[in-house]
Amino acid sequence: MSNLKPQVTPLGSWRSPITTDLLTSSTIGLGQIALDGEDIYWSELRPWEQGRNVVVRRTADGQTQDMTPTPFNVRTRVHEYGGGSFLVADRTIYFSNFADQRLYRQDVGTQPSPVTPEATIRYADGEFDRKRHRIICVSEDHTVGGREPINTLVSLQLEGDGNTQILVYGNDFYAAPRLSPDGDRLAWITWNHPNMPWDSTELWVGELKADGSVGNTERIAGGSEESIFQPQWSPDGNLYFISDKTGWWNLYRWQNGNVEPLTKIEAEFGKPQWILGTSTYAIESTNRIVCSYTQQGIWYLASLDTTTGDLEQIEVPYTQIDSLHAASGQVVFIGSSATQSRAIVQIDLKTGKHEILRRSSEVTIDTGYLSTPQTIEFPTSNGDTAYALFYPPQNHDYTAPDSEKPPLLVKSHGGPTAATSSSLNFSIQYWTSRGIAVLDVNYRGSTGYGREYRQKLNGQWGIADVDDCVCGALYLVERGEVDANRLAISGGSAGGYTTLCALTFRDTFKAGASYYGVSDTEALARDTHKFESRYLDGLIGPYPQQRQLYQERSPIHFTERLACPAIFFQGLEDKIVLPNQSEAMVEALRRKGLPVAYVAFEGEQHGFRNAQNIKRALDGELYFYSRIFGFELAEPVEPVEIENFS
Repeated sequence: MSNLKPQVTPLGSWRSPITTDLLTSSTIGLGQIALDGEDIYWSELRPWEQGRNVVVRRTADGQTQDMTPTPFNVRTRVHEYGGGSFLVADRTIYFSNFADQRLYRQDVGTQPSPVTPEATIRYADGEFDRKRHRIICVSEDHTVGGREPINTLVSLQLEGDGNTQILVYGNDFYAAPRLSPDGDRLAWITWNHPNMPWDSTELWVGELKADGSVGNTERIAGGSEESIFQPQWSPDGNLYFISDKTGWWNLYRWQNGNVEPLTKIEAEFGKPQWILGTSTYAIESTNRIVCSYTQQGIWYLASLDTTTGDLEQIEVPYTQIDSLHAASGQVVFIGSSATQSRAIVQIDLKTGKHEILRRSSEVTIDTGYLSTPQTIEFPTSNGDTAYALFYPPQNHDYTAPDSEKPPLLVKSHGGPTAATSSSLNFSIQYWTSRGIAVLDVNYRGSTGYGREYRQKLNGQWGIADVDDCVCGALYLVERGEVDANRLAISGGSAGGYTTLCALTFRDTFKAGASYYGVSDTEALARDTHKFESRYLDGLIGPYPQQRQLYQERSPIHFTERLACPAIFFQGLEDKIVLPNQSEAMVEALRRKGLPVAYVAFEGEQHGFRNAQNIKRALDGELYFYSRIFGFELAEPVEPVEIENFS
């Protein structure tokens, strides 16, 4: 750390080592983990390869090797958000390729070869059926235009004619097909419109017949007010799963025809199933489960004795835990904290030894440039309490003039059924190290605080979430932490909708940035993909019956009430929030004469993966605020064109 006395420099004008070049060139996305014998596999998203996803293998002797040759990209589009894009069995990788959505097989040392024929059918969340030498997975059939895709559970034969057999069908959605150890029973999760998987799902089990089909099916758990998550069989044939029937996602076991709870605490062991293949616990042995859970926005690792029910915390230096898997005597997961970026971690459960297998970034930043988040809760509308992580400005090279308070950037996360993360996030530290405070809001509807809090957004989207972002900002103003005249809000997707509602229907914020945000909820209800096509029934109301309510909640119809500058970032290949939503909003602001900027990216979908586009967007947002709030940048960035601004 520097011994020099900090320079007194206006906030927003601090020079920072956390640049967009650092973010994009040195950071990878760590995704799915799979264990196969002593080998560990994981997927990496690489921005410098135009967002290509690669499977990496680590052998027992510590050697790592890229397994996915170019141009293959391991990513499925089931539910559009994907997940569960590959599996490994006996050193053979089976993966979905993004370009054609076919399933491929790749033996170690060979080129991938297709398992499925050319067709507009997608596959995900696979399970290897060793007994019948086939893969059982989720299928999403897009072969007939003009109708909703058809989701089923199918088997893909790996020998002979490569036949596809439909195993389970009739409902709108399926997830998590999981085989019992003896290969005689199949468990799965299913749900129907208008429910989302965090609202109402069912857990079913069926017997596998001699011809491989499924029969004698039985519903084990779930219903209209219960969300089931991650079924998994133990070596002795018991079925474990997570349910929120008590109001909290806790662990349960189905044994001898009876369902019994294993945990009874006010904590969340589950997550919303935006992507398939999510894992928050793993069966290490017949008598032990290694699990993760969250309380007040912080994740913990624990060992659960399945015989006694004792839950014992495992001390780790991580506050965010993802993609947890285990084998005898070891656990592997993605861990991170406020000062440590995401990393694949292996723990020897006998010795407690930790080993970092792969870091999302090898860059080491002096902690003097890192802002540590403060967990806060604050009063909001209707007598409720909302939650957030507050990051004050931090850069040991600089201090602010005595009379100056920092600008505040409020982050409204996507989903909206999602949550903020306490992981080291250079996209947040980018702001705080330049002298701009950040408030990352877990507004009502966020996960991690129980079913009741999650449901507080039902019928209130565009109202409760906006209230919480506004109240959070004003709470910090009242505490004297930030400048009331330099409040901005930014969000992507559903967070972009919250942002646009806050800018349109409230007068708290002085500027905002929408990343592929929703401006017309009616258009979203009409035009979006199957997975979310009825999502708004719960968040707003049934469509088209409640069409007037949709119009009342859409910023595009009330641009006359918008009185502050905004910048828009949009992928032109986005199938979830179509570009016309951003473009209509930009045009309305142009007509009104308000400062507005529009940055569109060819080839990008819902969320930016290309390194140059990520850099362009973040630097562009900083440039926009510097002009609107009137602070000088320490280093030049590529400017964006701001219309109606001089």
